[in-house]
Amino acid sequence: MGACAGRSAASVYRVSRTRTERLVNLVICLLSTRRFLTAAQIAATVPGYEHDPDDPREHEAFQRKFERDKAELRDLGVPLETGTASVFDTEPGYRIAHREYALPDIPLEPDEAAAVGIAARLWQHAGLAAAASSGLAKLRAAGVDVDPQATLGLEPMVTVDPAFAPLTAAARDRREVGFDYRVPDRDAPTRRRVQPWGVVCWRGRWYVVGHDLDRDATRCFRLSRVVGPVRVTGLPGGYRPPADVDLISHVARWSGPVERAGRATVLAAPGRAAGLRRWALSVTSAADGDRLVLPFADPHTLAGQLVGYGPDVRVLDPPEVREAVIQRLKEIAARHDALAVAR
Repeated sequence: MGACAGRSAASVYRVSRTRTERLVNLVICLLSTRRFLTAAQIAATVPGYEHDPDDPREHEAFQRKFERDKAELRDLGVPLETGTASVFDTEPGYRIAHREYALPDIPLEPDEAAAVGIAARLWQHAGLAAAASSGLAKLRAAGVDVDPQATLGLEPMVTVDPAFAPLTAAARDRREVGFDYRVPDRDAPTRRRVQPWGVVCWRGRWYVVGHDLDRDATRCFRLSRVVGPVRVTGLPGGYRPPADVDLISHVARWSGPVERAGRATVLAAPGRAAGLRRWALSVTSAADGDRLVLPFADPHTLAGQLVGYGPDVRVLDPPEVREAVIQRLKEIAARHDALAVAR
């Protein structure tokens, strides 16, 4: 009974994730051209709408899906317009009004603007970038002019450990995994079998928390110590994590206390940077965001954590943490530019 419930939950999650990705791709498509796109052009371009237009059932299913997605975008406040490119068009098309969709101008100091700009350039999801590039290529092939200002082909420069993707997928689908794990006081890695509950970032490092099947206990594993590939061994929905489990608390207890000598104040976007909010000494709401006071021991270590939150977080003080963040972003941008030249 529990396994069936788990599989059902995993299926619902996958459906929700697929729909979210389709909606994001639809927004990217409609933002990347200034002309109206017909439903047929959208179906041929946006991943998730693939179907045989000559099959009545498939075409009807597409129309229902597209109508639901249009309604959801409008409910979310996306300014979706309907119209035609010329008086000779018989089928209506769709696009997003750029002026209504864009955020208003936000005044920033020069160094703030540079740091936020770099973060925005780097904060891209690899799968989304690939899907977007594929969709834009299809639009060009169909003779649709694509907005040259669209910057959707960037690959991510903020990277994670190779074990990150398979472990997060396994935790999402509730599937047991096996991997080789190396600890500092041993020469050879040992085999671990784990039911992962989730993956979290703590003090600039990524960890997976779950139930160790061989030790029959809760364990934390640093992803950088995983050796070789992660092998998925269980069926979807094979277990159920404890209710309301606090993954960060598990990692904090496992890693031990840390001496913190200073305090930094950062401005976080409303509802963002949940990881920082967990260990903030105080959170104060303001008109321009939430001010978080964070304890830290080393400004460069804290900067490495803050960079991972992209443009959602901006350092207010002290100056050494602010400068460390800007320097880290400049270094990442320089590596990105070097790779672009090498290609």
